[in-house]
Amino acid sequence: MTKRVIAIFCLILFGSVSPAAERKLEPLPVAVSWNAVSAQKVEKRLYLFSFMGIGEKKTWNAVTNRAFALDTENGKWNEYRPVPGPAGRLAASAIAMREVVYLLGGYTLDAIGDETSVRSMEVLLPSRGIWYRGEEMPIPLDSTVIGVYRDRFLYTVAGRSQGNPVSTVQVYDAEKNTWRQATTIPGTPVFGHAGAMMDDTIVYVDGARLNPAGDKPRYIPSDECWMGKIDHHDVSKIQWSKIPTHPGSARFQIAATGSEKDHKIYFAGGASKPFNHSGIAYEGGPVEPSAMLFAWNLKMGKWEIIMENTADPVMANGGLLITREGFVRIGGMEAGQRVTSKVTVIPRK
Repeated sequence: MTKRVIAIFCLILFGSVSPAAERKLEPLPVAVSWNAVSAQKVEKRLYLFSFMGIGEKKTWNAVTNRAFALDTENGKWNEYRPVPGPAGRLAASAIAMREVVYLLGGYTLDAIGDETSVRSMEVLLPSRGIWYRGEEMPIPLDSTVIGVYRDRFLYTVAGRSQGNPVSTVQVYDAEKNTWRQATTIPGTPVFGHAGAMMDDTIVYVDGARLNPAGDKPRYIPSDECWMGKIDHHDVSKIQWSKIPTHPGSARFQIAATGSEKDHKIYFAGGASKPFNHSGIAYEGGPVEPSAMLFAWNLKMGKWEIIMENTADPVMANGGLLITREGFVRIGGMEAGQRVTSKVTVIPRK
């Protein structure tokens, strides 16, 4: 594994493939949405991970703490020990760094529908299947964007904390096992946004913000898109600049990943309105996933539409992963707010 790790809501590039090489991947053992996903090499084999989330019933007692890993060589899923803690979570974030997988935040859901953001950080050592507790985040978060810089520093960018979108950026130092605050985002506080980090650059788009007109609905879409440059001498300093709005209508819970090969950050899925764990918009009524795949070209500084209509679009899945087969989506909600176990692949052109 290279020392430079590309991140998001998720997250790592291990090559590309032509459309002719597309193949089916075995579905998850269970249907799940709002799961956290990541990719990591274990003894030279690439594994795709899915952690926690909510099952087909979409009720508080359908939230799970189960953890699975797909061996991309044999196409089979294996179950790991459950994520530590008394309860499963939704909208957590996962990312690989230093041969382990970090699992951060998310929220718990109780029987009366209350959602509680958590501070916890669990660390999985995939080669041994062992979990251990990491240093907790200073601010509890769910629905954040995460990234890794220099294979040492882990960033959380905005997100939701106990029901409120925040502008906070937190930085974890894996060598010192400490957290600190970084330059906050200058735009509207958001959660459920999407983005990734490549080298010293963070890009994030959209998400949900508080409704300035009141609580009905509580959250409305944000169409802001931002890029941040990390200071090479002080990793807590970020220079933010606004970039144009992206093509298409998806605004909430888009999945994203960065590609080192072509220096692009890709975005897929999501929905045009903020929605809850059941796939119902906060203003009422169901929402449907977007089928568009688009990208921010870091070299050219512009948006590109990659595919207008991807097959089997999903929303509320933990991120977009890149493998030799192409862009991989694990679980999520299909059309009709149906929770799925499918592992779908969007071939790279």
